[in-house]
Amino acid sequence: MSSRRIALIGMHLESNDFAPVSDEAAFRTLCYMEGEEILDDLKHANPSLPAEIGAFVTAMTGLGEDWQPVPILVTAAEPGGPVEHGFFERTKAEMARRLRDAMPLDGVYFSAHGAMTTTEAHDPDGELFEMVRQIIGPDAPLLATLDLHANISERMVEQTDVLVSYITNPHVDQEARAAEAAGLMVEMFNGMKPEPVFIRLPLVAPSVTLLSAEGPYADLINYGQAAKTEAIANVSVVAGFVYGNTPKNGIAVIVTGRSDAAPARQLAADIAQRGWDTRDRFRKDLTSIEDAVKAACTAGGKSVILADVADNPGGGGSGNTTWLLSALLAADAEDIYFGIFNDPALARAAGVAGVGASFSAVFNAETASEFSKSFETEVRVLALHDGKCIGRRGIWAGRSLDLGPTVLLQVGGIKLVVVSNRKQCADPVFFEMFGLEIAEARALVVKSRGHFRAGFDEFFTPEQILEVDAPGLVSPVLTSFEFTGLTRPIYPFDADMTWQGSPSG
Repeated sequence: MSSRRIALIGMHLESNDFAPVSDEAAFRTLCYMEGEEILDDLKHANPSLPAEIGAFVTAMTGLGEDWQPVPILVTAAEPGGPVEHGFFERTKAEMARRLRDAMPLDGVYFSAHGAMTTTEAHDPDGELFEMVRQIIGPDAPLLATLDLHANISERMVEQTDVLVSYITNPHVDQEARAAEAAGLMVEMFNGMKPEPVFIRLPLVAPSVTLLSAEGPYADLINYGQAAKTEAIANVSVVAGFVYGNTPKNGIAVIVTGRSDAAPARQLAADIAQRGWDTRDRFRKDLTSIEDAVKAACTAGGKSVILADVADNPGGGGSGNTTWLLSALLAADAEDIYFGIFNDPALARAAGVAGVGASFSAVFNAETASEFSKSFETEVRVLALHDGKCIGRRGIWAGRSLDLGPTVLLQVGGIKLVVVSNRKQCADPVFFEMFGLEIAEARALVVKSRGHFRAGFDEFFTPEQILEVDAPGLVSPVLTSFEFTGLTRPIYPFDADMTWQGSPSG
């Protein structure tokens, strides 16, 4: 028998309906690779591709399968607004062309985020899966890995054989989930028939309640994993991304049986009911800006980390709101490290001024918006950097990163890292690249929702973390947004609603 030909394909975007449109440049900046470029990137010690691609290749080879990777197209952008529909259509068409040219194929591995929308459609992930299925036919395995913040549609489930979502949040199991997908694909080659059962709960939750270490979501994940038997191929409890603002929003339970749907149906119904019964736990009290600043100013021997969760670029936030920065300056806070602030114009101005220079800096001179106010203050340029670095911990460990021209500014008692390419502050390397020692800060401010926990856990315990209630495009205060795309009724917006469970149960 000849080697099995398995296509590698992917498109990653978490779409925030309230954020600016994600255009082609957003994908070209982070990751856009076709054909052999994909395999060439995997040869690097620190690839730029989504981690799942290399992990799937490694796992398939490690399983002893006689196979050949067939690279198609992989692209990704930082979380942002809906993708510009024309670019999506061109990308889908190019994927389809390359898939047809690559036929015959024995299987397809699709690496996706799962919460993408376009400026004209709310289920582009489902469209991509359907496109692949139409080309490869009904019999070739099509498996996809997803972020646990994916928004699951019926089409996504129907067009694939198995959907495997992350289990950890912060996300540190991309490689493990890709390896799981590889193992399941081999099982299919050996005759296993996946039988997926899908239940969507009328329940959306702010992302700060969706950690996997503790809390209501962690309890659901742990229950599902503990309840797996040999009859169950995969359990994915998918939290969703409420800011997608789509009809497919809602915590989703996908349980895939091995050649028998009955055990999967029973477990899926059980997990879903547990989620509904604990819905009131998906609420979170945040720390006010005033209290956060007070904590930063009075921290003694035990420092604190202030998470500006509402301005998390990892959820589509702009990464340049100034509410917390202004409050810390007004309070004359000292020994604060603050990062990373996305302001290309400010980075350019600092580069022109040069190291050691002081100047009156205008924040958000070119990027002022409803949440990202412009203000002016005196700064001093401490250091310049090209922004190229290797992730050290957490979600980006071992990954090649490019922040664009990056500067370290002294702003009052604050050392502020300013970048040109938007990215959430989830890795100590963003400070360490300037020689800063995290342990020396009285307080660390990060524009991140949750991934900073895996990046900075060697410095801060959960008890030292304060999630700050500031305005922004990803505010956990859901009443701050006008959600027009959600299917109603849905909790917590319709707090008195009832749910009779899924017909699948």
